[in-house]
Amino acid sequence: MIEIRPAASDDAARLAELRWEFRSNRETPTTEPRDAFLARCAAWMRRELAAAGPWRAWVAVDNGAIVGQLWVQAIEKIPNPAAELERHAYVSNLFVLPAHRGGAGTRLLEAALAWARRSEVDRVILWPSSRSVPLYERHGFTRRGTVMELLLESTER
Repeated sequence: MIEIRPAASDDAARLAELRWEFRSNRETPTTEPRDAFLARCAAWMRRELAAAGPWRAWVAVDNGAIVGQLWVQAIEKIPNPAAELERHAYVSNLFVLPAHRGGAGTRLLEAALAWARRSEVDRVILWPSSRSVPLYERHGFTRRGTVMELLLESTER
C-alpha cells in the first residue's frame, strides 16, 4: 500500500534521484553529469524543505521506499483591497516510478490540492506533460488561458 506524506529534508537525496529520472528521460538532452546534478539538486531540495519557505513537497512511499513526488511553490500576490485571495500555487515535478503508477500520482495531487485549499490559494498553475493532461483534467484543471513566456538566452554551466 502506498503512503503519501510530506517530504522532509532527509528525503532530498532520493528526491534528487527521482528528479533526474523524470527529467533525463525527456526529449531535451541533459547537459550536466548525473553525479553533479544529484549533488546540486539534493542540496537545493534539502535547503528548500528545511526552510519552511514557499516550496513544499509530498512523497509516495511503498514499503519504506520513496517512489514518487510532487512539489508546490506558494506564490504570494501583492495585497489587494478587493475580496480576492492573495496567493497562487505552482505545481511541479509530479513523478511516480512506472512500476508504482496507478493511483499514486492522483493521491500526490490530491494531497497538494488539499494543502492549497487549506492555505487559501486562489489558483493553481502548472505546465503538464501531454501524458499527464487527463489526470489534471479529472481534478478540474482547464486549458482556458494561455501562458506567455520570454525565453532568455541561457548560459552554459
